[in-house]
Formats: sequence, C-alpha cells, structure tokens
Amino acid sequence: MSKKESFVKGTLILTAAALIARLLGLFQRVPLEHIMGSVGNASYTLANGVYFVLLPLATAGLPSTLSRMVSERHALDRPAESERVYQAALWFAAVMGIIMSLFLYFAAPYYAAASRVPEAAIAIQALAPALLIFPVIAIIRGYLQGRNIMIAGGVSQVIEQIIRVGSGLALGFMLYYMNAKGEEIAAAATFGAVLGGVAALLVMLYYHFRTKRRDRSEGLPRAKDDPNRLPFSKIYAEIFKLSIPIVLTSLAVPAVYFIDGSILKPLLGQQVGLEEATNLLGILGTRAQMIAGIPPILAIALSTSLLPIISAAFARKDEEHLNRQVTMALRVSVLTGMPVIIALSTAAYSVNGLLFSTRDGSSIVALLTFGTIFQITMMISNSILIGINKVNLSMIHVGIGVAVKLAGSLLLAPVWGIYGIITATILCFLVITLLNIRTMKQIVTFSIMGSRWGGFLLTVVLLSGAGYGLNQAGIQLVSILPARLAFFITCCIVGLAVVALYPVLLVLLRVVRRDELATYPAPLRKLLSPLMRLQRGVQRG
Repeated sequence: MSKKESFVKGTLILTAAALIARLLGLFQRVPLEHIMGSVGNASYTLANGVYFVLLPLATAGLPSTLSRMVSERHALDRPAESERVYQAALWFAAVMGIIMSLFLYFAAPYYAAASRVPEAAIAIQALAPALLIFPVIAIIRGYLQGRNIMIAGGVSQVIEQIIRVGSGLALGFMLYYMNAKGEEIAAAATFGAVLGGVAALLVMLYYHFRTKRRDRSEGLPRAKDDPNRLPFSKIYAEIFKLSIPIVLTSLAVPAVYFIDGSILKPLLGQQVGLEEATNLLGILGTRAQMIAGIPPILAIALSTSLLPIISAAFARKDEEHLNRQVTMALRVSVLTGMPVIIALSTAAYSVNGLLFSTRDGSSIVALLTFGTIFQITMMISNSILIGINKVNLSMIHVGIGVAVKLAGSLLLAPVWGIYGIITATILCFLVITLLNIRTMKQIVTFSIMGSRWGGFLLTVVLLSGAGYGLNQAGIQLVSILPARLAFFITCCIVGLAVVALYPVLLVLLRVVRRDELATYPAPLRKLLSPLMRLQRGVQRG
C-alpha cells in the first residue's frame, strides 16, 4: 500500500470512528434527560462542561504534536529517539492526569457552589478518575498515529463510547428505579465516562504491546539503546512549543459551554428565580447543546479531507492550488452544514417534543442550533490557520472570541435573559471566524461565496420559511395522533423537504456551478451532478 493510500485509509478510519463516537455521545443525553429532572440535568451539564475544559489541558494538545514528532523521527530512521519522545510524553500524561484528577475532585464542591448548583459536586467528582486515564490514552493514540496505525485510535474511540453510553445509561436507570435523587443519577451517568476510559485504555494497551512485539522482532533499537538520548527537558520544550497554541485553539467550544454552566444561574437567578434558572441550565446543556452538536459532524468530516491538502500546498508554495482548496474547504463546510441547521432549527418544537420529556425551551434549541453555522466556519478556519502555520494567531483569535462571549453574556443576559447568553455564544464564534478570515486574506486569495451570497441567503430564507410552515402545519397532528408520533412525522416531513429542496435551490440559484463540480468531495459530486440539467435549463431561458 502506498503512503498516499495509507494516509487516505487512515483518515477514513478516524473520520468514521469520530462520527460514530460523536453520535453515540450526543444521543446518550436523550434518555437521561427524561429521568434526571431539572437539578440532575443541570448537574450533568455542569460536570461535562468543566470536564471537557480540563481534559485538553491535561493532555496539553499532545496527541497531534506527538504524532508529528514520532512520524518525523521514523521517517529520518531515528526510531530510538521516537521511543524517547514517547516515554517523555507518557510521563507527562501520568503526572498531569494525577494533578488534574485530584484538582477536579477537591475543587468540585467549590465550583458547584460558585455556579449556584451545589448538587452538581457529586457528578463532577464522579468524572475525576477519568482524568487519570484519558491523558495516557491520548498519548498512546498519538504515538500509534505517528506510526501510521490509525485503526487503534478508531477502535478505541468506538468501544469507549459504547461502554460509556451503555454503562452510563445502565447505572443511571438503576439509580432511577431505586428512587435516587437527580444529582445522584447524573453522577452515575457521568461515571460511565470512567468505565469507557478503562475499556479504551485496554484497547490502546493491546495495540501498544502488539507494536512493541513487532518492533522487537524487526530489531528496531529502543530508547535505552540510544547513546545520545535526548533529555526530557529538550523534548518538552519542543512539545510545548507546538502543542500549547493547538490546545488553546481547540478550547473554543468547551470554554464557551464552561462559561455558560458557570454564569447562567448567577446571572439569571434573580431575574427568573433559582428554580427556573436551574431548569434553563438543564435545557441548555442536555437539549440545545446536544442538538446544536449535530450539524458540525458531517460538515467538518467532509471538509477535514481537504485540510491535509491545504498543508501540503502551503508547504510547497503552490498558491493556485492553495487558494482553490481553502475556498473549497470553507464553501463545503457552509454548504453541507446549512441544510441540517435549517431542518433542526425550524423543526425545533417537534424535535423537542419527540426526544425530550417536555416541549420547554424549543426557542432556545432553535437559536443555538441556527448559530451553529458560525461554529462550523470557526472550526474550519482555525484548522486552515493551523495548516498554513498561523496557529499562534488562531490561538489569539480564540482568546478574543472567548472574551467577547464572557463580556456579551454579562451585558446581554440582564436584557434578553437566556437568549442574551446564547447570542453572546453566536457572537463569539462569529468574531473568531471574522478574525480568522481577515488573517487568511493576507496570505491566501480566496472567496467563500463571492457573488453567490445573494443566491445562498435566498436559499436559506426560502427553506427556513418552508421548514417553519411545514412544522407549524405538522404539529396540528397532535389533535388526532399520539403526540410523539405526530412530532416524529413532522420531523420527517420537515427534514425530507429541506434536504430535498436544498440542492435544487443551490443549483437553480447558481450557488453551485457546473464548472467547479469536479473540485467538490465525491459525495457532493454524486448528489449534485444529476441536478445540473436544471442549471442548463436556466441558462437557456
């Protein structure tokens, strides 16, 4: 197998694993929402918010950096040095795991009290042992990816999510039937992450030892056999120089959700009452953030396939190819994310009624989901900046965006309540996107839509109107059918209508054109090619 074929296969494995893992993780929240109650949902939201901020800090962005360092050293025929780097990273992961785990456990009661959800302390503490495990998993995963053993990371991700979701649901429902409190159910559900981590670690250790056995059989030198062993201090200096900007850039979404969990009750407690503020926190975390996490999955998976090409074009200074690929990465991410956003936003009431225990917070779900388009563009533009060696600027832009989020929440929450907090989130993603694009424009000549913005925005408006109208008509079925069946039918109608009409409108309004079709990823080409006859008809007319 050639290096190119191997790389493509590895990318497909990791993308498929990420999709499966993400979907499993998202939909775990649906059954839990029904049994945890408002306090339990708020506790679950708070626990996950603080955990997903600390986890990247515990690994310091090492997986991708380690993968690069290991790959480079094997390419230069320095396997012993590669092993030395791996050892240094494992020691760092073990020490940071202990520090972060102890910090999370003992700080949990204070953080929960400051966030005005003291009941959340037990759920946060239940997650603390996971921070002992996942840094080590991340290091082994990064090392094996550097050795081009992609299957290990993919298998461990999927098994981790299966065990996490299955055990979390089993423990949660067991406590529910034992009449436990909502916060205790939340703690049991979050503990599933620890069990999933143990399963993932076992998988990674299996691949680790298998790789070591193969290395011994091939006679590859070990780190202790290297007479010029690098000191750990030099290795860490190289690691942190590469990884710290990457990890701080990756913190954009976790930091935003952490801020929401931390400030929502203090900001809204007096405005709407503590009980209602707790309910809103649960709705934001277990409903809105879950549904808003769906649109980026396909868009980012499709666009990620273009990012290695961008890095390669930048490295060889192929400006024409670089310009074309940056344009395509941004355009594909917007075009593939938008129909899912429109369908979920306009059918938010029906989605809420279908999946969750009440229909409360449908407008919260709709607003946060619609703003996801800027999350998608932020994430893709961050990746492009990393690909063109501007990761430090990407890190600064994320810092500015998070500051905008915090300031915006403090200013807008007293005026618009929960909608002010969500608006601040959207502004955060938009500001980061605009700053990224401004930087990219100084290096690369590209255009996301150019003269097509009018057609694209008209497509969004027409489909939003159609989706909302179909949703309003569909929910009338609750008078003649069981509610969940009526909502299911309505969701299907809205989803099918939006997905079917979207590519037709893109072609009719010339947002997508025949002469550029060959540059799109294969799935989009197959979808759009038969529709190009419509565009010919328009041109003749």
